Amino acid sequence: MKSLEIYVHIPFCVKKCNYCDFLSAPATKEERREYVESLCRQIRSYREASRDYRVVSVFVGGGTPSILEGEQITEIFRAVRETFSIEEGVEITIEMNPGTVSAEKLEAYRAAGINRLSIGLQSADNEELRTLGRIHTFEDFLGTYRMARAAGFGNINVDLISAVPGQTVESFADTLRRTAALSPEHISAYSLIIEEGTPFFALYGDGACGHGGEYPPLPDEDSERQMYYDTKRILGEYGYHRYEISNYAKPGYECRHNLGYWNRTEYLGFGDGAASLMDHRRWVSGGQPEELSREDEMEEFMFLGLRKTAGVSKTAFGKEFGVPVEMVYEKVLADMAGRHLLVQDGDVIRLTERGLDVSNYVMSEFLL
Repeated sequence: MKSLEIYVHIPFCVKKCNYCDFLSAPATKEERREYVESLCRQIRSYREASRDYRVVSVFVGGGTPSILEGEQITEIFRAVRETFSIEEGVEITIEMNPGTVSAEKLEAYRAAGINRLSIGLQSADNEELRTLGRIHTFEDFLGTYRMARAAGFGNINVDLISAVPGQTVESFADTLRRTAALSPEHISAYSLIIEEGTPFFALYGDGACGHGGEYPPLPDEDSERQMYYDTKRILGEYGYHRYEISNYAKPGYECRHNLGYWNRTEYLGFGDGAASLMDHRRWVSGGQPEELSREDEMEEFMFLGLRKTAGVSKTAFGKEFGVPVEMVYEKVLADMAGRHLLVQDGDVIRLTERGLDVSNYVMSEFLL
């Protein structure tokens, strides 16, 4: 049976954060109930298509999935298990935000088979959290984290954001240390991107600077770069290793679901706006499938695989596409190696530290 990942999108939240451009919004209890019923019907509609697959990971994201009642999460996983063959020891993750979690919900998650939590902290500084538009404080996060440990969860990720308005190199270093001191198994650390259509874009996009000082300024480029370097250094002091551009883990706790994306494992997305990749086709829920060309898949193999610090395998490329990687990318590989942005180490092609620093540029060079 072929490996398959499942992503379930819950597009609801208490309120929209100032930086968020994900498909999410507040909703009534009735709207949430109707959505879950529709979601379960969508999942069950894949009973025939699922016969050749076994599910190797499940990720429930949002939005804020923990806004749902425990019974609603139970209903969703009942539909998943009735429809798909689930691999033993499968990694099952749910995202949650402090302020939306209870002991009863955590008990329901455990009963549903969820074994990994991803908690959105973003910052340990309460003023930075207010600027981001978060609904919680650092103290709220601590309560949720301790509640999750008490409920028996032994695999927890914490999300952090750097380059937040008003943030300093010192305050982000403090967030890193206060988070790592709690010893979660995994930490994701992303740099803030100002996206169109968000409140932050009106404040900081296209050269704006916080409405003439009414809002705190963004950190300057030197500070943002220092936060990036400090992330690896500080988390390394606490035993975390960087296995992908923005992700750090204790040994053995790398996120299997995310690694599946970067390794181009097939996946099915359920819910509004969720994407799927199966049988050389990609589509968004409710949309028409797009046939991927051989060149599309070669590009993705390289620029997704190079996100991993372990890099990509030449042998795997050859098996997937029937040609040596050098035949397709000889010039790019030579150019990037000559500029010390990647190295070829036996069967492996991977980015150097310098290459990781400018990864967006390097990966763009692999477009055919």
